[in-house]
Amino acid sequence: MPDPLDGRCGTCARFVRIVETIADTGEVKRAGDCLLGVWPSPLYETSSCSQWIRRGTFEARPEPRPRPRARAPSPGASQVSPHRSSVPSMPEDLLDMDASEFRKVLSDVIRDELGVSEVAIAGKWEGGEMILKPGKEGVQEKRIDIEALFHKIIMIRDRLRLLEQKINGHPKLGDDEKVQMQQYVTGCYGSLTTFNVLFANREDQFIGQKSET
Repeated sequence: MPDPLDGRCGTCARFVRIVETIADTGEVKRAGDCLLGVWPSPLYETSSCSQWIRRGTFEARPEPRPRPRARAPSPGASQVSPHRSSVPSMPEDLLDMDASEFRKVLSDVIRDELGVSEVAIAGKWEGGEMILKPGKEGVQEKRIDIEALFHKIIMIRDRLRLLEQKINGHPKLGDDEKVQMQQYVTGCYGSLTTFNVLFANREDQFIGQKSET
């Protein structure tokens, strides 16, 4: 039987410091922290985000390339005062990047901060159109570029995810209020599952309320 939390924080390798609480109904609820700080604490196991990664699938980062040692200045060469640096201190990884790599990293950071993600459309829909055909004769039909529609759908999805983050981290909302508002957001996801056929990757699709089995 598939894991009901598949794709959710409850099965994410970055879901840590988990605390279990038992409701009056006997239901066990788990809350914890996001290792990357993508979500403010407390974070419920049924939440999810674009940074989800299955437990046990971490990959080690490649070792950073050694930086070349600075050469000793030749006699008579001008030296920069130790109190004034012409180049600001930067992490080694950034110094090893070219301009295109740096732009990509910067773009990814901005997307994460704004709750915006880059999602691919399924290849069969590229260059396609959505046609709205009126039921009344003599009325002109409406044609919409599918990729433009897909972009709007992604914007809605990303803003719903950002809304979830704001709800989870709101200091004045109680746990019951947060759960209730999250249910409304989940209902919105469920209404948008019709558009899942447009996504190239299944993990990017909308997930609505899952039925209890």
